[in-house]
Amino acid sequence: MADTRVCAIAGSLRTGSYNKALLRAAQELAPPGVRIAIWDGLRSIPPFDQDEQVRGDPAPVVALKAAIAEADVLLIATPEYNYGIPGVLKNAFDWASRPAGKSVLNGKPAAIVGATVGLWGTVRAQLALRQSFLFTESPVLLKPEVLVARAQDKFDASLRLTDETTRAMLRQLLVALPAFVARFR
Repeated sequence: MADTRVCAIAGSLRTGSYNKALLRAAQELAPPGVRIAIWDGLRSIPPFDQDEQVRGDPAPVVALKAAIAEADVLLIATPEYNYGIPGVLKNAFDWASRPAGKSVLNGKPAAIVGATVGLWGTVRAQLALRQSFLFTESPVLLKPEVLVARAQDKFDASLRLTDETTRAMLRQLLVALPAFVARFR
């Protein structure tokens, strides 16, 4: 069987982001045959503007769409801001979901993880992102869920994921990806 190619995107711009660290942990924990490429161009995506879209996608959007198109599955690591996803992540989603019905996201399998210093582990942000994926008819992996609460206690000072329970949950999700993706090929 061919490798499962994963495009991983963290919904945070922060240098010390636990969600970026979660994706690095995913790279470390990925089983054989699962290749994870982290796309870190979120900061360069301009605000979505339909007038701009009509003129042609800006270069950073072209790069985002190419990274998604090359992957078999998306892995989104999102923080939770005000019970939802960060504006920069929603903005990138809006660009990637165009043109409607024919975008690189259309039908693209996805998995969602998230880390936060709060007690709820990004459950509401993940739900909001799942709603957005309904628009693109993208199947989203339901289980195992990776909802990292109190992230400050689960990563060390160098942002390495050290909590064994969280590492095991993340590993389970990564092991599940090839079979999940195969259902939609």
